[in-house]
Amino acid sequence: MKIYIRVLPAIDALALVFMFSLTSVSQETPSMEARMSASSLISQADSLFNSRQYDQARDLYMQAADNAQAAGDNSELIEAYAMIARTYLTVDNKEPGRAWLDKAALYARKGEPLGWSRYLGVRGRFEWKDNQLEKASSTFKEMYQYCSDNKLYERAIDAAHMVAIVGGPEEQVEWGLKGIKEAEAGNVTRWLGPLWNNLGWTYESTGKYKESVEAYIKAREYHYKYSDEKSKLMADWALGHAYRLNGQVDSAAQWITPDLLAKFETLGDDEFQGWVFKELGEIAILRSEPDSALAFLVRAEEKLRAADMPNWDAEGFKKLQEQIAGLKGKGKE
Repeated sequence: MKIYIRVLPAIDALALVFMFSLTSVSQETPSMEARMSASSLISQADSLFNSRQYDQARDLYMQAADNAQAAGDNSELIEAYAMIARTYLTVDNKEPGRAWLDKAALYARKGEPLGWSRYLGVRGRFEWKDNQLEKASSTFKEMYQYCSDNKLYERAIDAAHMVAIVGGPEEQVEWGLKGIKEAEAGNVTRWLGPLWNNLGWTYESTGKYKESVEAYIKAREYHYKYSDEKSKLMADWALGHAYRLNGQVDSAAQWITPDLLAKFETLGDDEFQGWVFKELGEIAILRSEPDSALAFLVRAEEKLRAADMPNWDAEGFKKLQEQIAGLKGKGKE
């Protein structure tokens, strides 16, 4: 496997002073208060980042960097710098972020698992966004192997997921399965449903409908063990959807039901009400019930419009409208 090694940027005089200062501090025993403070701040910042509060997360990562530097904690300094970079990248502001990634690169060491793995994850994302897909894939593969070797299961899952994103369909299946393997090895139960779901979607997108059914069955099993109510209902929908694509209309109809629709309505979820209506329409078409199909698809259009689908999937919404127009045309014949 070809591994991409990032070339460190040229180090100017100021950077050398900064590196020397940090190295001098790190030779002393870090204070427990500063160490815990940096770790706690990174954890809090991660929560904000996952909630898409990127500006607030950046502020905490910067505080964490200051505390890590004061404590001489190189690993947490790398993590903080890398994540400051990622907060910029996530909002499509790459250049300020790149400067922070370069800072992280100056201190990144393979002997520090948390810092090194975090750095690789952010570096790979910059390469991905720069459309350097081979480099990104190589970086994420390196990250996966490193995290797997160091039993950093959630980060190994993230790396496998990113390889699947930047790779082709064959790699998507291979690395989807690797992510599942890491989730099982680390007992990271909350990831098992989504990972099987992603694998089902990959099979579906390549026309392997039988395999997609099998993956969605596994996804549903884990969602019902570990996920919230909406995820469980989405798993039911996905399984019915897969059965329909695989030509198993009666099996699809067992999952795509008025009861499922009512549950999404209770949650106030316009989007998935729309998807249930669409599946009901598709099933009606396969059963040669055009009037019912038209009624269901019209309701699907209403709900998906309310969910703003024309803005996030204009092509898919146009196809739905064309399908409705086709059924209306047949009704006039």
